[in-house]
Amino acid sequence: MTTFNNFFELFADVWSRGIFGVNVSEIIIGLLIFFIFYLFRSLFARFILSKLSKIVAKTKTEADNIIVKVIEGPIKFLPIVLGFFIATSYINFSDDLINFIEKINRTLITIFIFWLIHQLVLPLSFLIKKFEEQLTTALIDWTVKGLKIIIIILGVIAALELWGIKVGPIIAGLGLFGVAVALGAQDLFKNLISGIMILMERRFKIGDVISVSSEAEGIVEQIGFRSTLIRQFDSNLVMVPNFKFSEQSVTNYTRRKNRRIKWIIGLEYRTSVDQLKQIRNKIKDFIDNSSDYENDGSSYFKSSFVNVDSFSDSSIDMLVQCFTKTTDWSTYIKVKEKLAIKVKNIVESEDAGFAFPSQSIYVENIKSEKPEVFIPPK
Repeated sequence: MTTFNNFFELFADVWSRGIFGVNVSEIIIGLLIFFIFYLFRSLFARFILSKLSKIVAKTKTEADNIIVKVIEGPIKFLPIVLGFFIATSYINFSDDLINFIEKINRTLITIFIFWLIHQLVLPLSFLIKKFEEQLTTALIDWTVKGLKIIIIILGVIAALELWGIKVGPIIAGLGLFGVAVALGAQDLFKNLISGIMILMERRFKIGDVISVSSEAEGIVEQIGFRSTLIRQFDSNLVMVPNFKFSEQSVTNYTRRKNRRIKWIIGLEYRTSVDQLKQIRNKIKDFIDNSSDYENDGSSYFKSSFVNVDSFSDSSIDMLVQCFTKTTDWSTYIKVKEKLAIKVKNIVESEDAGFAFPSQSIYVENIKSEKPEVFIPPK
């Protein structure tokens, strides 16, 4: 019986001393408090977000709706911070542990604050987009990504400072390491600088149709730090390093004001001068009187040209050149089709024809004489 009494006394002593001098019952209750907050974090977040959604639904701005969506993660993390704080406040820690627990609480609060600020950067982009005429969409995306990276770095620095870790010597060491990395990453920095120049000079933006000589031709989908993604018209995605845009010529088709139609129409050599003039005049009148073309004559790009151009091997060539008012591809090909049908009708109405490659072979008729036949004597 004495043995059992000694065991129960030892058990009670261990229970009261617990872990690091903390009573086990307090630890269990503290853990239960924390897990209650942890389990109900989704319910808490749903309740808060539903209340906020009703409030922002009454406003006309889109930014506040985005705010409610992006803060879902930090709101779910808040009950964990509160649960840990309340649980540790209930437990009577020793003097040695109080400072450590306080640092954990401060770290969790720091993470919550910087996480919330990090998420609020996205709604801030809606305010920046008001300056989209001065700043490209890609530059706005870069700015938002840069702000997020800066916030993450500041959050890490703040957390390290709480634990007494000096960031200054670390940054100095990273500076020396960065010099070594920079020597081996010249291409990376070259691409980065070229990407910045693309955005600052507004050479092209996302959605533009461009052609990079000997590289790719298509629609710009993304302008990144290192490369630009171009979706070609065969749906293939081409990744072009940014430094290529500073070394090679780039054609931006989206910035053109109109599209050009330039044809060489080959007419048969039997076409008379009067027929040529009639065909020329009718085509010119059609273009000048149509609302599909730039034809006020104020500049080269607003003038049409229909003239006999040259004499080729098998045809009389007539130049037809004009500029459409539209730059949309689907509309442009319809305008081209309409002009092609009209040209064919005009040529046929003048009893002329389109020439095709042909050759004439002249065979000279040479009169042959009958050769003399030698008959040997008998």
